[in-house]
Amino acid sequence: MAHVDGQVGYSEEFFVNSRGMQLLTCKWFPVNQEPRALIFFCHGYAIDCSTTFKDIATKFAKEGFSVYGIEYEGHGRSEGLSVYIDNFDLLIDDVSSHFSNIAEMGANTKRKKFLMGESMGGAVVLLLHRKKPEFWDGGILIAPMCKIRDNPNCYDGRPRIKTMSELYRVSIDLENRLHEVTMPFIVLHGEDDKVTDKEASKLLYEVTSSNDKTLKLYPEMWHSLLFGEPLENSEIVFNDIVQWMETRITTLQVKAHNNEAKPQI
Repeated sequence: MAHVDGQVGYSEEFFVNSRGMQLLTCKWFPVNQEPRALIFFCHGYAIDCSTTFKDIATKFAKEGFSVYGIEYEGHGRSEGLSVYIDNFDLLIDDVSSHFSNIAEMGANTKRKKFLMGESMGGAVVLLLHRKKPEFWDGGILIAPMCKIRDNPNCYDGRPRIKTMSELYRVSIDLENRLHEVTMPFIVLHGEDDKVTDKEASKLLYEVTSSNDKTLKLYPEMWHSLLFGEPLENSEIVFNDIVQWMETRITTLQVKAHNNEAKPQI
């Protein structure tokens, strides 16, 4: 399915994973220009990208970015037991396979590619980076799940015991290996977040090995910075993300030009 609405096009199709399950994938793209860069969005637990992220993805497309998403097994319109995560490693394999295929397709190989994830999607971003440390040009981490808060039912829908154990396992693993993060990133967190821990985002900023990292904390904002805040708050966060990407696109383009201009010996 594909359609165009003004400046933005949208398409979706099903991707078959290694286990034969159909997972919904979606794309928003600017119609009248080549994309400035690619955004690969990783959604949070118990939500989707095709509807929940639709309005935000459309805004990014209007700014000139192509945006790609995939709904994990058991999420949105993808196949699988509803919001059940049996093995987080398989979830990462699904997302990595789909996003890598897109990034390596045609003209996309020359475009900058940014991972973006909210909440549990932030954990997905960090694990995708770990899987291919040099592949992605940067990460946008919105209230990332680097540590499960003390409240075991902090996620809406109260995940089953197996799912909760997987989320806990992944968060502990990430917390213990934050120093391995090397990609450029921005981490954004509401100071009144009751779902994921802003202290973990501070720790992420402090201990990672990245030479290009930014931390943004937003007073009196909560967990879902792009979806759940009043419009004026979400606009602040959105503009911070766009500005961060624009700066990195310019820097990366200058570096690439300088490398091409070096004399061959």
